[in-house]
Amino acid sequence: MALLVVGFFGMFFLRALYLQGILGYKPLEVGLAFLPASFVMGTLSLGFAERLIMGFGPRPALIGGLVSAGAGLHLFARAPVDGTYVMDILPVMVLLGVGAGLAFPALMTLAMSGATESDSGLSSGLVNTTVQVGGAVGLAVLATLATGRTDGLRAHGESTASALNSGYHLAFLIGVGLVAIAIVVALAVLRSEASATADENADAGGQTRAEPAYSEAV
Repeated sequence: MALLVVGFFGMFFLRALYLQGILGYKPLEVGLAFLPASFVMGTLSLGFAERLIMGFGPRPALIGGLVSAGAGLHLFARAPVDGTYVMDILPVMVLLGVGAGLAFPALMTLAMSGATESDSGLSSGLVNTTVQVGGAVGLAVLATLATGRTDGLRAHGESTASALNSGYHLAFLIGVGLVAIAIVVALAVLRSEASATADENADAGGQTRAEPAYSEAV
């Protein structure tokens, strides 16, 4: 969750700066530009994400969401100074909307699936705290690195728009790297339902076979 939200917090903050500072969008236009991502996330939250998670399991849904989010961040890291909305912004919004709409519910499902009734509040609080702390710290780091790159390029004679855009590109490439790490963590740490079921059946079988041996010994 912490690795994922860095990219999303950076997307909302730095993309707004890109739209206003480089493409010249007005504040209202920036808000309208973000509508496709909100629309996709809202559509998935109406039940489509739940059906996918219940049908395929939270682990595949999470990995699919992470891949979509990483692809969106990578596309935005290639946005030019003279970018257009249809070619350079809209595809990113759709991909990130799909990524958030799948990854966040899947992560919450995974976080709460192993919690007991008495620990459910604690688990939920930890997840939400991770979102806020991870996003805040990550955004601060991304903004600092982007500013440093921009200042360095401007000092070497680069135009302001080009230097700003290069700084944003660096921040989003770092976001892509963090999402890639999140995918590796998900693949390495989270077990598929089939594997978990097999392990449970093996444990149950071992206990069943051990009981007769114990009875005979007695």
